[in-house]
Amino acid sequence: MLAKRKESRAFGKTRKCRSASPSFNGETLRSAVSWAADGRIFDHLEFHGNTSWSMGELIQLTILWVWADHSTLTGAFQEAQHWWDKVVGRTVVDSYQGLLKALVKWTSIVLPLLQDRLHGLMRVHGAPHWRVGPWVALAVDGSRVSAPRTHSNEQAFCAPHFGKGKHARYNQQQRNKQGRKKVQKNVQPLKPQIWVTLLWHMGLQMPWSWRTGRSNSSERAHFRQMLTEEKFPENTLFCADAGFVGYDLWNAILDEGHSFLIRVGANVTLLRGLGYCRERDGIVYFWPKKALCKQAPPLVLRLLQFRLGQTNVYLVTNVLSTKRLNDTQARRLYELRWGVELQFRSLKQTFGRRQLRCRSAERAYVELDWSLVGLWIIQLFAVKEQIHIGEIPEHCSVSLAIQVVRRTFQRWSEQPDRIHSFAVQLRSAVKDEYQRSTSKRARYRPSYKDKPSAGKPKIIPASQHHKLRMLRYLNAAA
Repeated sequence: MLAKRKESRAFGKTRKCRSASPSFNGETLRSAVSWAADGRIFDHLEFHGNTSWSMGELIQLTILWVWADHSTLTGAFQEAQHWWDKVVGRTVVDSYQGLLKALVKWTSIVLPLLQDRLHGLMRVHGAPHWRVGPWVALAVDGSRVSAPRTHSNEQAFCAPHFGKGKHARYNQQQRNKQGRKKVQKNVQPLKPQIWVTLLWHMGLQMPWSWRTGRSNSSERAHFRQMLTEEKFPENTLFCADAGFVGYDLWNAILDEGHSFLIRVGANVTLLRGLGYCRERDGIVYFWPKKALCKQAPPLVLRLLQFRLGQTNVYLVTNVLSTKRLNDTQARRLYELRWGVELQFRSLKQTFGRRQLRCRSAERAYVELDWSLVGLWIIQLFAVKEQIHIGEIPEHCSVSLAIQVVRRTFQRWSEQPDRIHSFAVQLRSAVKDEYQRSTSKRARYRPSYKDKPSAGKPKIIPASQHHKLRMLRYLNAAA
């Protein structure tokens, strides 16, 4: 009886057990989903009088829908609906169309509530890894997810003027040896893709929040939108690669009271010896011409340099004190940032969302949002159980965790023994520890001519013009 109750409390409160035997897989999984997506957080929402379902049950059914391992969305819904009927004993919605219509209407309202719920669970159950040192470290990056080539998706997601710019190479008219133009015939439009900008918790190795848009969306604009619309814990530090640079973006982070650690390259010019603050090793200033003309103050930063693999990495941070953020901690944080790239791979390749399946734009957004939520909850299940036995989130295998959840989902009527319980399987979903003697890279891979490289930032001494502008700014501020 005690063993059963301990297992029941693994994912929150469940109904009391009548026997000492382990529960069915269906009951255990329903308890886990209810723990993550607690229906009580939606109690304040008002619905139409004809609505027959509760928001909590609709969201739980949606999570099961994105978990189902089926090649079609309707087939996945039928699996989730069948599971719900057998385990819970009632129907939430009658059809796949009904589910999608409800999600299109309510996702923008309920998703922030569910994200706040998951943030709270991360903080409580991932306490040892909630902060990296004194920081709640969040990585930010963007990627694209493909959608079916339908008229709706092309209109919503494709850049309307892609390839038509002056310096575009994609659809440039080529010339033959005689100098005559070659006109390309039957050129297909650009494949529709959704851009997703993801904030990723570096300590617990799982998503935090995201924004989506058409394929030519600005990841920096998405990031600024999240900065202004969301609340972040005290001592939040954002870590990003060289794409997230710019005076306005960095100033927006500072205005919200947060910190950043961002890689810089040849697209950034830094100043030394401006005299705006006490000079010491590593102090640089970021004062682009546009901010200087507007009499905006220079940003005082600290430049860090270290070698990562075969590459020299240059980072800037607004944390000037080495006691709060030393070079070793900064290096560790930037190495953890790479996990956001692996998160995209887990979403696309491991979870099977490289190509979405909804044929209309508004439903494709919904499919991507709830796919991210479903993967997030699986990772939370696994990390919670593994922290309980002393493992660290970096060792969690997302692939194995997905297999455990889907196997439990498919074998809902089975009654596993204590050794093969849901919690025990999640605890064993860790990466292998053996030392490889050869590289995992493919033998045959394309040779890209434009290999990305951030380069080295331009560091120049402050000119007399900069110093005069600084005096004008100080006089105006006084």
